[in-house]
This record gives sequence, structure tokens and C-alpha cells, in this order.
Amino acid sequence: MSNIEFADLSHAPNPLDVIETVITGENWPFDRSSEDELNISVSGAWCDYHITFNWRPELEALHMGCAFDLKASPEKRREVYALLAMINEQLWVGHFDLWSDEGAVLFRHGLMMNGGASPTSEQIEALLHLSMEACERYYPAFQFVLWAGKSAGEAMAACAFDAQGTA
Repeated sequence: MSNIEFADLSHAPNPLDVIETVITGENWPFDRSSEDELNISVSGAWCDYHITFNWRPELEALHMGCAFDLKASPEKRREVYALLAMINEQLWVGHFDLWSDEGAVLFRHGLMMNGGASPTSEQIEALLHLSMEACERYYPAFQFVLWAGKSAGEAMAACAFDAQGTA
């Protein structure tokens, strides 16, 4: 059996410091609620998004969750789960999830920062951009299911096209 050596993480950089620098440049309101948690509020076209970054030094993992003000009632959750599966098939980075306790819909992504790695500003900007893009693109699909009573398939069909040009 081999011995596994663990790195000394006591001096590993905190990736939230990089994130704080990036969002300060965007002039987005944020709150550093603890050493390992940062909360951001961003206005989108459809709603306000609440982004939380959590750093887990013992795992060397950075987690990002982007929640919006949509709650799935228990009777709508089966269709929301079907919609989540359809949407997640389309995504290369991150995924949508439904928190069963609250019924909250959110976009999530995790980054492993093993060996004392720290994310670059470009990585954080890309992660924020991709997250917001996914939320903006699929928010109407969730609305169709939750508020209009449409099926997951109908909601995806309504949101599956990309507009070209401007009117």
C-alpha cells in the first residue's frame, strides 16, 4: 500500500481574494461574510442574481452558486427536474440544480485548486460570464414551467432558438 502525502495548505492562496478584485473592477455590490465566503448581487435582464463563492481549503475546492428568485412548489418539481435534465445536457460548464429543502433553482460550478493553485482573473471573469449567460438564457424556460404550467419539452422548445442580429 502506498503512502499519500498531503500538502501543507496553511499558506495556500485564498481564491476569494482574486474574485474580490475582479468584482470590485465590475462595481458589483458584494459582501465578504467570512474568510471563505463571498456574496455578490448582479442585475440581469430577467431578475437579480445572487452569486455565492465558497472556498473549502481542506478540499482545495472553490464552489460557485448563482441563485435567482424562482421557487419550485412540490407539485411542480417533477417537471422542473425534467427541465433541469434537458438544460444540463446542453451545458459544457456547470449545471443547474434544485435545492429540495427550499425549492430554489440555481446554477452551480466547482473548481479544484489543488496544489496551492489560485484562479486567474480571466478564469473568474469567464466563470461569471458563463454563469450569467446560462441563467439569462434558461430563466424563461423555468418561468414557462413554474408560472405558465408548460411541460419541460415545451419550455425548452420556446427557449431553444438563438436570436440573430437586432431589430
